[in-house]
Amino acid sequence: MASLLEFWDLVREVWNQGVYGINLPQILAALVIILFSLMVRSLFTRYVLGALTRLSHRSATSLDNSVIQALREPLRFVPVLLGIFLASRVMHLSDSAEAFVYNINRSLVAFTLFWAFFCISTPVGNALTRSSRLLTEAMGEWLVKFARLVFVTMGAATILELWGVAVAPIIAGFGLFGVAVALGAQDLFKNLIAGLFVLGERRFETGDWIQVDGVVEGTVLQIGFRTTTIRRFDRAPVYVPNARLADNAVTNFSRMSHRRIRWMLGVEYRTTLEQLREIRDGIERYILESDEFARPDEVATFVRIDSFNDSSIDILLYCFTHTTVWGEWLEIKERLACRIKEIVEAAGTGFAFPSRSLYLENTGEVAEVFPLSPGQDDGATPAGGVAATPVR
Repeated sequence: MASLLEFWDLVREVWNQGVYGINLPQILAALVIILFSLMVRSLFTRYVLGALTRLSHRSATSLDNSVIQALREPLRFVPVLLGIFLASRVMHLSDSAEAFVYNINRSLVAFTLFWAFFCISTPVGNALTRSSRLLTEAMGEWLVKFARLVFVTMGAATILELWGVAVAPIIAGFGLFGVAVALGAQDLFKNLIAGLFVLGERRFETGDWIQVDGVVEGTVLQIGFRTTTIRRFDRAPVYVPNARLADNAVTNFSRMSHRRIRWMLGVEYRTTLEQLREIRDGIERYILESDEFARPDEVATFVRIDSFNDSSIDILLYCFTHTTVWGEWLEIKERLACRIKEIVEAAGTGFAFPSRSLYLENTGEVAEVFPLSPGQDDGATPAGGVAATPVR
């Protein structure tokens, strides 16, 4: 009987003292609160977030929909955060443990707030890009990345300050380290600043077809902090430093309003003046009557007899198409080439090709007489292939 009473006293002692001075009823109550908060999170997600989502769909703008979807995970963490706080208040802790748990609660609150700011930076940045004429898509991406970096840095600094870690000396140390890094990373900062100039000047955007003189030609995939990714037409990606884009001439073919056709048509020299005029008028009439070509009041359009070349009379054809799509432009060029051939053949002449005429002039001089070499018969041809008249 005494042993049973001693065992019961041991059980009561463990029950009352628990772990680190926290009795087991308090620990169980804290666990129940946390489990209840997890259940509340499911109900909160189903009803509260569901109601907010339905309300956002009724609005005329899509920004609130994007913000609610971005804040979904941080909001779902709020019931858990509240449960952890209530569980810590149930337990009777020592002063040191109380301060430790208090810092944990503050750190979780700071983490949740900056997590929410980090999440909503993307939809807010996209909305600013769509609504503002000053921001391009690439500039919006840079703005979102910068905002996320700022929120992460501020969140980390806030949590470190809550735990008594001085952030200012760390920042000063990073400043000295940054000076040392900057001396050895001049190209990195040069490319970064060049990228800012490229975005600010709006030379091109993602998806544009560009040509960088002496570097690459292709479609822009991404404008990064250091390099810009351009996919060539053979599907190979090229990573171009932003400094090369700032220093070299960049042609943006995606911003063409029209696409040019410039040909020099050479016809034969036997072509008469009437045939030349017939060819010129036929080509000009076809361009002016076709809806595929831009009108002369929009862009420069010329069909003129231009020059007398070595082997041809050249006719300059200079016009622009409405379409800038390469495939459609090639089809229009093909139809124009076929029509020009019909016009030239209908005029009764043809296209010239490189040729050279040689004229032999008869001077009337008597051919020079060569003496026979010893042992050579009369009428024989000496070396060199020139017939000689024998001397008698």
